[in-house]
Amino acid sequence: MRMHLTDQDKERVGAGLRVVKEPDGPDRPAERDPAVAATVSEMLSRIERDGMDAVLRYARELDGFTGSELRVPDAELAAAGDALPEALRSALQAGAERTRRFAAMQRARLQDFEEEVLPGVVCGQRFVPVENVGAYLPAGRFPLLASAFMTVGVADVAGVGNVVSATPPSRNGRPHPAVLHAAHLSGARSVYAVGGVQALAAMAFGLLDGVPSDMIVGAGNAYVAEAKRQLFGRVGIDVLAGPSEVAVIADDTADAAMVASDLLAQAEHGPTSPASLATTSERLADEVPREIEKQLAGLATAEIAGAAWRDHGSVYLTETREEAARVMNLLAPEHLEVIAEDLDWWLGELRNYGSLFLGPWSTVVYADKGMSGTNHVLPTARGARFTGGLSVAGFLKQLTYQRATRDATAAQARPTVAVSDFERLVGHRDSAQLRLDIVGG
Repeated sequence: MRMHLTDQDKERVGAGLRVVKEPDGPDRPAERDPAVAATVSEMLSRIERDGMDAVLRYARELDGFTGSELRVPDAELAAAGDALPEALRSALQAGAERTRRFAAMQRARLQDFEEEVLPGVVCGQRFVPVENVGAYLPAGRFPLLASAFMTVGVADVAGVGNVVSATPPSRNGRPHPAVLHAAHLSGARSVYAVGGVQALAAMAFGLLDGVPSDMIVGAGNAYVAEAKRQLFGRVGIDVLAGPSEVAVIADDTADAAMVASDLLAQAEHGPTSPASLATTSERLADEVPREIEKQLAGLATAEIAGAAWRDHGSVYLTETREEAARVMNLLAPEHLEVIAEDLDWWLGELRNYGSLFLGPWSTVVYADKGMSGTNHVLPTARGARFTGGLSVAGFLKQLTYQRATRDATAAQARPTVAVSDFERLVGHRDSAQLRLDIVGG
């Protein structure tokens, strides 16, 4: 979805809205590519039918895999960080630890409880971890090293008993050592050198370790996203994420160079990654687009980030901060930065975002690399209107239960009989009436 306002949205924002820059065309959901959907469907069917033979065939054709065993040897996994620069190893260690720490904080606040709802009737809830999770660790155009922190590490904190990881091999036919090291630091016990649709299918069908995954998590390209879409229902998933999104709210206290840099940092994820600015400052509305062009001139990823900004970038100038907040609550961006005064006001007013970054010293890239501890697997395409991102809670099932005493029978059975009689569901009525008859009701 192009992350900009519809005509209806603009009416809801208010008369003080001025569009400085906006993509051409209507704001519409990204169309599913029929060719991608057909290819994925064929691959899933073939893998389900032919099993590991099909997985290996696709791995050799699409991943460039040259070996005979997809599982990465334990010794290779453990030693993957040995050849990496010390600064990188220290950074990955920090990201893994902080992500686990925040997940543990979340887990500690998800409480089991049991309480009497009426005399003799006790209800409760338990948080029970998913048993088997498949984690996809992308390593395409750029190896996204922190993905293991957000999936493998958080699942481990949640108490998932079996986490299987898959990552595509690099050009030498083996997985990227930095991706392996990040997985090792996150607590990965088994990693397989396989990518794309074949990786997700192999995890879902239990072809890697003999155990079908109950849930598959992790980002990927259009084929990976379509595979998750088609596998959903057979397995659980995290989110159906599209291109990475960033939005910034800024007032006149913000620095134009900082705002431009933060927008471009996410735009370089891909040429279809939307970036949006809502500002109450005429100075910023004028300076930020010019600063973006200036920074693009020296940016190594300018071909990608420039296309994203040109085709999917937007700038909105508003008269009031309330209007700026309405802009972002309508856009519901994946990542939302606020570089403005009175951060507590913004925290209370904003409600539709994947993750919020308050103040000039909180930037999306910190969370992208795991340095703040929050999860970067987040909803896109306005999905933040109705869901949050992946967290420790995503790997836990919130289960309820109830128990009742004989003395509580009348309080539940009599109204159940009345409702069932009205609905003409006689089986329901008989189940309740039987208990009333037994207790003499």
